[in-house]
Parts: sequence; C-alpha cells; structure tokens
Amino acid sequence: MEESPERAKELFGEWAAGNREALDSLMPYVYKQLHGLAHRHLRRERPNHTLQTTALVNEIYILLAGQRRLDWKDKGHFFSVCAHLLRRILVDYARHKNRAKRGGGLPPIDLESAPIMSAERSAQVVLLDQALSRLEHIDQRKHKIIELRYFGGLTTDQIADLMGISPRTVMRDWQLAKAWLRREMSTS
Repeated sequence: MEESPERAKELFGEWAAGNREALDSLMPYVYKQLHGLAHRHLRRERPNHTLQTTALVNEIYILLAGQRRLDWKDKGHFFSVCAHLLRRILVDYARHKNRAKRGGGLPPIDLESAPIMSAERSAQVVLLDQALSRLEHIDQRKHKIIELRYFGGLTTDQIADLMGISPRTVMRDWQLAKAWLRREMSTS
C-alpha cells in the first residue's frame, strides 16, 4: 500500500480519539517500518533463533492494540513508543530464556554490535534493561536517546528532531550514556 502522510496522520488522530479500528487501518502504513525495525534487531542473531521478525512485529501490534490512553503527537512519537515496546518484548524474551540458564559473570554488552537474543547474551539484555531503568531515574533524556537509537533504530538527526534538541547534544548524551551503561553493567 502506498503511504499517504495525510491519511496516516488522519488515522493517528482517529486512533487517539478512541477509534480502535483506526489501528487496523494504520498498520499497512507503518508495517514496513516496524518490520525493518524488528529485522535490524534480529539480523544479528543466530540463524535458527526462535524469535522471528514477523512474530516480533505481531507482538508490538498486540501491545499497541491494548493501549488504553492514546495521545499520539505524530509518527515520530508512535515509533518512539514502538521502540519502547520492542525493548519490553526483547527483555521479556531474554528473562524467559534466563530462567533455565542463570549465567553469571558475562562480559558487558556492546550497545552497537551485540546480538540481542542469543542464549549466551540473553542475561546481558536483562542487565542492560536493569541499567537502563536506573539511568531513567538519573537522566531521562539520556535514557530516551539510548532507547530511541538502540531499540528504535533512529538516527542522530531523527532523535534530535523528535526530542527538540541539537544533533550535537544527542551525540554527546549518547556517548556519555554508553559509558555510564558500560560501567553499570560491569559492576552488576
């Protein structure tokens, strides 16, 4: 389906106003982007991984459909929420995998090149989530930048536009947050 920004904006508005059917109409407009977002996270995983891209997108859809309070500002806000939901799904999956394996002493996760859900790394995803939760209490802006960039796949410029800050501030916060997370995860 050819994306019409006007129609997508209209559907976001209808959905925010409480029209649940608007989500079903909106999905063809955003599916390709959501699929790409999920694929970017799973392509670094081993080939026989049990969590697949389409299943991840379906999980995001189910969580979106269950949202009660909707106040979409724009498409960027929507994808910000999707990045957060993706994080929740991946962390829940990692926690499930860790129930059987309680691996300790794992090295810190590399935010830019780490496989997300391999059996060896699932404990690191949980550690990352815990560290991100602590960061959120300390500095919400840095937390949001990590979430949007790592889980949302947004570029520096996209994050800057979405958050209303300069690209330089995004890069500075990204670097500081990564260093803080590395330190936090190495002491956990």
